[in-house]
Amino acid sequence: MSASTGCGMPVRLVTKGMCHGPFAFSTEKLHDTLLFPLNTHERSSMMLLMNKLPRAKRVQVLTLLCEGMSMRAAGRAADVAYNSVCALLAEAGRTCEAFHDQTVRGVRSKRVQCDEIWSFCYAKQKNVASAKSAPEIAGDLWTWLGLDADHKLIVSFLVGGRDAACANAFMQDVAGRLANRVQMTTDGHRPYLEAVEGAFGDAIDFATLVKIYGSTAEPAGRYSPGVCIGAEKHPITGRPDPRHISTSYAKRQNLNLRMGMRRFTRLTNAFSKSADAHYHMMCLYVVFHNFIRDHKTLRCTPAESIGLVKSAMTVGDIVNLIDARAEPPKKRGPYTPRQPKPVKQPSI
Repeated sequence: MSASTGCGMPVRLVTKGMCHGPFAFSTEKLHDTLLFPLNTHERSSMMLLMNKLPRAKRVQVLTLLCEGMSMRAAGRAADVAYNSVCALLAEAGRTCEAFHDQTVRGVRSKRVQCDEIWSFCYAKQKNVASAKSAPEIAGDLWTWLGLDADHKLIVSFLVGGRDAACANAFMQDVAGRLANRVQMTTDGHRPYLEAVEGAFGDAIDFATLVKIYGSTAEPAGRYSPGVCIGAEKHPITGRPDPRHISTSYAKRQNLNLRMGMRRFTRLTNAFSKSADAHYHMMCLYVVFHNFIRDHKTLRCTPAESIGLVKSAMTVGDIVNLIDARAEPPKKRGPYTPRQPKPVKQPSI
């Protein structure tokens, strides 16, 4: 425990009978507390901990976030302030974004399934106009995913709208990460048609799977769609194998997103309040899924299965990447004591 003397010298408080733990102090009288000045090493260590969470705490918080906890719940479980969790998520998101962009290149895949999953930021789209203090980016958010069907690797992802511009940007990124011709399956969302043609041309075997839903007795505005009574396979480009025209693995990955990130869970108040935090959490989750968590069927990580890495990573490796990207501390400038303001004399 640290404090300061009247002259500004930091000290550590050593109390008789003190136990281990953040709140385990003894009930001895105040005169039993002994003051010892801190040495230079202890003072520098104290200043470092004031600006950065310990490594074990950062690993714990990131692990909890990747396992489905909300930011506030992770902060309570790890005894970390909410603002510290926000700052850590931003650092981890930017680091994972750069790592994914650099590492997931030259992917040798055979079959890729693409889909988009809905979520929202701050308020649902219909309520944004009447929302109080809504940020600039509020309303519906769509996460586009390109998944390798054999190795379960998330090849590419994009967070944005569900329009043609986002579809084109997404497909251009998918094409830039693949090393060979693949068979691709999407749903019947129309922007895919132009986006796939613009990104791949004729160098792809592309098909769409359009599901047919039956009518339901539920009222309008129901939470779940109707019962799927069939699906139509439509070859678009090349010669796609009809046996592998499917989006089942991509749909299953959507469930993984909703189970693995609290902000994707429906009918809760854990939805994203910031688009930046939403994107940073998505970046963190993609690296966690691809490089850290073992797939039960593959018995290894997707990145190991497809040959991008030789061994699995840990959440501690993400923390190491964060520290490697961090700027060195800047030298403190000269301290200028604040001058007291002159007291204005009342006029007589």
